[in-house]
Amino acid sequence: MTDAVARIHAALADAGVTGWLHALDIDSGEQLDAGADQPVCTASVHKLCVLVALHEQAARGALDLAEQVESVPQARTAGPTGVAAMLDAARMSLRDLAYLMMAVSDNAAADLLLRRVGLDAVNATTERLGLTRTRAVHSFGEMLATVKEDAGAEGARALADPRVVSRLRALDPARTNRSTPRDMTRLLGAVWRDEACTPEHGAAMRRIMGLQVWPHRLASGFPFDDVHVAGKTGSLPTLRNEVGVVEYPDGGRYAVAVFTRTAHTAATLPAADAVIGTAARIAVDALRARAFRSSR
Repeated sequence: MTDAVARIHAALADAGVTGWLHALDIDSGEQLDAGADQPVCTASVHKLCVLVALHEQAARGALDLAEQVESVPQARTAGPTGVAAMLDAARMSLRDLAYLMMAVSDNAAADLLLRRVGLDAVNATTERLGLTRTRAVHSFGEMLATVKEDAGAEGARALADPRVVSRLRALDPARTNRSTPRDMTRLLGAVWRDEACTPEHGAAMRRIMGLQVWPHRLASGFPFDDVHVAGKTGSLPTLRNEVGVVEYPDGGRYAVAVFTRTAHTAATLPAADAVIGTAARIAVDALRARAFRSSR
């Protein structure tokens, strides 16, 4: 595994990012640690925690996933996708909001679910699952509000200035929604082993995660028709993350969490996105090679 970790760090450096990774064979428990316990800002990756809390409450009858929710434009959290980008009022079920939250990282959908579930319930869920270093401290709208406030009068244009970015509370794990790569693979393992919830709700969560539309990060490392990738991205200025599960046709299942930071403030950095897939592929290949050697 030492060689794989070195290759991961080299790939991250070549892409101009600093990164932290944990990969877990969901069934055997074998793992690869490349900074697995580093505190990280989750950004939209924390929507996975919201999803699990939602289904936990549904499983015990505290809410009905078919329950309808009204969304009006003036009360929505901002964002470029889903309900957040719509101009008119909308009405949809909690389960459809969950789909938008995960598939296109819809901020408005996520905060509508948080209003129904509650931030305390999200933290109670992660605590129950043993994620001792994972904490939600604010909604996604509140997180974005800190970015706007910290950017100052120039607004979004100021985020091109590294000095402004360096003071963003949303990029400080001590002051924002946070976790570690190891905590996130533990959560994914619990979802895939039906330990986070009942099998019915576990299957629903896995389905939704498999519908994510973004192929440019984790999935880019596994360009095969017979390999399935289900994941959740997270992005903020200089920050690109993804956590997910890679499933092979031979039954191998691997949870991977990759969190990265870069000094570049550009919103579009293809190499920084793609290296998440590269690093994940190196990690999964190492886990599969170890399993093959052990079976001989």
